[in-house]
Formats: sequence, structure tokens, C-alpha cells
Amino acid sequence: MLSSLLKERFLFIGLAMAILAYAMEHSLLEMGRLPMLAGAVLIIAAIVLVSTRVAHHAEVLASKVGDPYGTMILTLSAVLVEVVILAIMMQGETSPTLVRDTIYAAVMLDINGILGLAALLGGLRHGEQPYNDDSGKTYGVMILTAMGISMIVPEFVPPESWHFYSAFTIGAMIALYALFLRMQVGPHSYFFSYAYPRAGRKEQRAEASVPGDESESAPLAIAVIVIGVVLIGALAEVMSVLLTAGLRGTGAPPALMAIVVAAISAAPEILTALRAALANRMQSVVNIAMGASLSTVILTVPVMEAIALYTGQPFIMAMSPVQTIMVTITLIAAAINLNDGETNAIEGMTHFVLFATFLMLTAIGL
Repeated sequence: MLSSLLKERFLFIGLAMAILAYAMEHSLLEMGRLPMLAGAVLIIAAIVLVSTRVAHHAEVLASKVGDPYGTMILTLSAVLVEVVILAIMMQGETSPTLVRDTIYAAVMLDINGILGLAALLGGLRHGEQPYNDDSGKTYGVMILTAMGISMIVPEFVPPESWHFYSAFTIGAMIALYALFLRMQVGPHSYFFSYAYPRAGRKEQRAEASVPGDESESAPLAIAVIVIGVVLIGALAEVMSVLLTAGLRGTGAPPALMAIVVAAISAAPEILTALRAALANRMQSVVNIAMGASLSTVILTVPVMEAIALYTGQPFIMAMSPVQTIMVTITLIAAAINLNDGETNAIEGMTHFVLFATFLMLTAIGL
């Protein structure tokens, strides 16, 4: 019993931080910028710790059901964390482009950051790393379609018609995801799996195993995931207030908060993807990075659009010209790199340079 509680110490840290944050929120707001930002950083650290436990128990469930269900659970857990944080932050004083910038940042982080770094490090260790090229093609075309419908076309929609197009977008995203889900777990599930050699499968099991997997039940994992998401929502509410107040008047890039949200939700995925790449399991990396990007767009958009329709307060979803160009370059590079069934260090480096470009553009306010 004690050992089980110790494993969940990050949840208790998150709970203690949530109680402390709510108790000291008003005091921190009166202390000035530095205490507010310091408090926000500590809360972000607590959210990341809690999200690692959510990801751990998602991995427990994933290991019990196997691929492709496993990677689907991992990506859905990350998207759930992101949606909860966004929904909480949108209730406060935030930028009208927060949702758009968060989705854009998540795609840059997942495809260029996670996939790029994993392919680079895995390529340096193993050379060419095989995967099922059907998965890369399927993910790529669906990400392009989903982002085009929800984040490019809205630029041309008249303001008086936003609610009609918003409702259409919700329906289109649900239809796309329903078909994708049927493909991923149905007759086309082989698109998202790869038959590794026997030695690779042994290494995969060794790398993918999570301490306590055998003793942790599925109901316990589900319960911890629910508790973790509730804690993350509570922490995100105070974080939003402190971060918004602390950054006001500092000249910080407008998209900084979006990057924070995207990084929080992707933090556990980064470690999982890097472990998979170093274990020569590039299929898992592709599923995690591309699947997380697709899930972010195809699930976050309808939820946030539904909130906008319910509140009657639209927000800006159309990407800026720079964002559109970066997404276009990223998806073209991904289509070329993920077309032959093998990745290498050069392909990883191209994506990682694009990720560095994204950070540079954000730093200068673009």
C-alpha cells in the first residue's frame, strides 16, 4: 500500500501545490511581477509532474491493449490535458488567438520537435530506422485536411457567418476523427503498426515496460488519469491568472502562453518518443508525433469551437501568413521524409531546424 502511494507522489505534490496556489493567489498578485512569475513557474512544474503520472497510467493502459490502441491512448491523454488547460485559460483574460497559437505550437513541437529530434538521435545511433510508410502518409494527409479546414479557410469566412462555419467545422472534425478511429482500430490497423524483428520486439518490450505494470490494474490507471486531469485543471486556473498578470507589460511574445500549454501537454510524449527512437522503434515515434498532431487539431478544434458557439464569443482560428507558411513547409517536408519507410539523421535534422526556426520566429513576435 505504502509503495503504491509513493509511486503517486507527483499527484500528492500537485495536490499540495493546488492548495497552496489557491491560498496564496491573491497575495502573489499583490507582490509584484517576479513573485507572480515565480509562482506560475512552480505551478507549471507541478502540472508537468502530474501530467507525467497521467502519461504513465496511459502507458499502463497502452501496454495492456497493445498497438495501435496503445499509441491512441497516449495521444488522447495528452490532448485531454491540453483541452482542459485551454478551456480553463479561455475563461480568463487571454489572447483571442490562444487556441490557434496553441494548436500551431503543438504541431510544430510534435512534428518538428519530437519527430525531428527522435529521428536525429535514432539515426545517429542506428542509421536508417524502418517504419510503416502507410502511417506517415495517412497522418500527413489528414493533418493537412484538418488544418486547412479549421485554420486556413476561416481567413476567408465573413464575420457574420462565423457561427455557421464553426458548426460545420465541428461536424467535419468529428467525421474525420470517426473515420480515422475506425481505420486505426479496424481493418486498416496495420497502417499504424510495424513488425519488428524478434530482437527488436524484445528490446521494445524492455524499453516500453513501466515499473509496476503487472501490479497496476486498468481501473486504477483510469482513476489516476481522471484525478490527474482534475488536478491539472485546478492548477491551470491559477497558472493562467498569474502568468497573464506577470507577463502583462513585459513585451513577451504573444504566443508564449500557447507554447507553454503545448509544451506541458507534450512533455511526457517527448520522453516516450526518444526512448522509442533510441530503441530503434521508429513506428512508435511516428505514431506518437504524427498522431499527437492530428489528435490536437481534430479533437481540440471541435471542443473549443463548441465552447465558442455556447458562449457566443468567437476567437481567431485563421493562422497568420507566417504560421501558414511554416505549417506548409513542415507538412511538405514530412510528406517527403515519411514516404519511403525509413528515417535517418538527415531527415531528423531538417525537421529539427524547422523547429528551431519556429522558436526564432516566436521570439521575434511572428
